[in-house]
Amino acid sequence: MEEGKHEVKEEVDKAKKLSGFEFWRRTLNSAKYVVAPMVDASELAWRMLSRKYGAQLCYTPMFHSSVFVRDPNYRKEAMQTCPDDRPLIVQFCANDPDTFLKAAQYVENICDAVDLNLGCPQTIAKRGHYGAFLEDEWDLLKKMVALCHQKLKVPITCKIRVFESKEKTVMYAQMLEQAGCQLLTVHGRTKEQKGRFTGLADWDIIKLVRESVSIPVFANGNIQYLPDVERCIGQTGVQGVMSAEGNLHNPALFNGESPPIWKMAEDYLELAEKYPCPLSYARGHMFKMLHHSLNVHPDVRDIIAVGKTLECFRLATLKLKERCLADAEKYKENPDLFPSELPFPYWICQPYVRPNPYIEDKEKKTVKRPLEEKLQSPEFAGLSKNKVKKLLRNPMKKLGRNSEENYEKCVNCPNIRGRKCSYMMCKNCCKEKTFRETLDCKGHRIVLHTKNSSKAAFDQKKREMEEKKAENGPNKMTTGNMCQHKEMDCTQRLCSDSEDKLGAVNSENRLGAMNSEDTMETVDSSDRNCGSGDITLTCGDITETDDTSFKEGMS
Repeated sequence: MEEGKHEVKEEVDKAKKLSGFEFWRRTLNSAKYVVAPMVDASELAWRMLSRKYGAQLCYTPMFHSSVFVRDPNYRKEAMQTCPDDRPLIVQFCANDPDTFLKAAQYVENICDAVDLNLGCPQTIAKRGHYGAFLEDEWDLLKKMVALCHQKLKVPITCKIRVFESKEKTVMYAQMLEQAGCQLLTVHGRTKEQKGRFTGLADWDIIKLVRESVSIPVFANGNIQYLPDVERCIGQTGVQGVMSAEGNLHNPALFNGESPPIWKMAEDYLELAEKYPCPLSYARGHMFKMLHHSLNVHPDVRDIIAVGKTLECFRLATLKLKERCLADAEKYKENPDLFPSELPFPYWICQPYVRPNPYIEDKEKKTVKRPLEEKLQSPEFAGLSKNKVKKLLRNPMKKLGRNSEENYEKCVNCPNIRGRKCSYMMCKNCCKEKTFRETLDCKGHRIVLHTKNSSKAAFDQKKREMEEKKAENGPNKMTTGNMCQHKEMDCTQRLCSDSEDKLGAVNSENRLGAMNSEDTMETVDSSDRNCGSGDITLTCGDITETDDTSFKEGMS
């Protein structure tokens, strides 16, 4: 009975799931303006900013399906959304059908479709075996797409890159459609076109794909302004256009606006506070939106780079706004004061155009970078490259005395001398001189002369003590010599190896011994302490009778 209910429920869910153009019209509301899935960039705050300025459909950042399945914290932090964040497509990278399905099932109730990333060309995708590096594994891709198409409540979509061969690209798109893909996004570049060698997207291949499949197609590539969107749709016949980098530099692209940079930055920071995200995401967006202005005011870039809170980014935006407004007033009076190759003044949101890599390499060989010029200036003579960088970032920072004074050479060789050396030499030369001439050098902590003088004084004192001992003879002995127990019998009694034996002698016995006929002239308590080396004990002439009496008293 339960199995029957389950089958009915599955059929109902499947019946509700729309496909193809019906899905695009009814669920996605015939969306034309689409914000691309961007790692660490298309988070909730950015999606809401883009929707505010004309975006009709947004993708989440790419999530790693295996991590999404095994890590609840990753799911919680990554999958943030709100009721106004619709329509929404969640994108995953995957290389295992079951894992992909489990990850998709976690989000099928809070999104409108699940997308499989087959377009990421980065090295990390190559190492992880996903993205564009699965484009030749058609059997695996068929299984992943077909399984999700059968089991999920929402449609499955795909984002791909093109091949060099137009025919292979068309066959690739048709294979994904047959497996169950309900919407296809085509990036008109190959996986080798990235970074400095990105180049232009091929809209002709996108047009061929659109004509070869019966599902909606989105185009991706070469979108910098709103007129580019209309031109792409007219040239390729696609249903919508996706923007990534153009959207990052101007979130109001789909509105046809080019607002002041500080306006976009302020709006984003307000949303980032409402929908918290990692600070690194916010910092990345600030760098993108303010890119052209930060080239003019690099000190503001440093503020953003080291900022630890959104408030730091607000202060940087405010400082930049004040400077831009001042420059805008000057620009009204005399536009020639701000020569630039940009289509708009630097304080206006506008796309970033990648330089030709070959021209860029040629210019790098002939043009010195500002840091290289600084390193050659006398102001920074003797400083390392890292210290110059620190000093340029913070001119008020003190880097220590070594950075304030020039190094001086040793008087004896080309090496740098010790700053505190008594002879203005390097350590090796100073060592050689002090050992040769028996000298001291406080700077290098060499005390050869002092050691030799101390040794000579010690030897002299030792000789004097030996001479004094010889003059005193056997009758006068220092307590230091008593411990040898060799010269006199009385010494054996007075000098004990331990103070406990002396303490055992009571005062009455000592007085009895001292009242005998021939007593010692002076026996002070301090004389019995073997540690008082400068006190001489005079025993006098002690007869056998006295000695016996002394022994009795001691016992």
